[in-house]
Amino acid sequence: MAHIPEGVLTAPVLIGGGLASVGLLAVALRRLDYDHLPRAAVLSAALFVSSLISVPLGPTSVHLLLNGFMGLLLGWTAVPAILVALALQAAFFGFGGPLVLGVNTLNMALPALVCAWVLAPALGRVRPARRVWIGFAAGFLGVMLTGGLVAATLALSGEPFRPAAQVLLLTYPPLALVEGLVTATIVGFLQRVAPELLSTGARSHV
Repeated sequence: MAHIPEGVLTAPVLIGGGLASVGLLAVALRRLDYDHLPRAAVLSAALFVSSLISVPLGPTSVHLLLNGFMGLLLGWTAVPAILVALALQAAFFGFGGPLVLGVNTLNMALPALVCAWVLAPALGRVRPARRVWIGFAAGFLGVMLTGGLVAATLALSGEPFRPAAQVLLLTYPPLALVEGLVTATIVGFLQRVAPELLSTGARSHV
């Protein structure tokens, strides 16, 4: 579960998450790379569609997040792309809602930026055959960081939510492994058919 529903979080958590997301968005828009916009639109659409394929797991359901992959290819442009996808998911499917949009965006966009800062530069340093491992790391790290942020957000909203946060953490490692494999496969495919996409991702301004 990356979409926290409305009516769960306390006002301080909602306000803090919303302000942090506004700050990230402001920086992202100032550093927007217009060459990345077509790519951002495609990845935002992929994130939107991925929510349609969910798998029940324990007390919740999971689906691909793709935020680590978006961080690799988009850098700061991943922030508005994730915001747009989450807003559309909330509007059309009722995932999350307007009040929690800031928190949900933060929980996905911040891990995307971490992947951009930590892993995207490695795309230009490693041999092309090893880029799939960077893709796996991005997929795995993006999910695990999002899971940690979601659990922390719930825990900060009160003692009654802390057991749920602990249980929720257990659902993320399997998804992280699957997402790592999927992301590695996508990176391997791009390396064969469009390696320039990975090269420009490695040079993203982060």
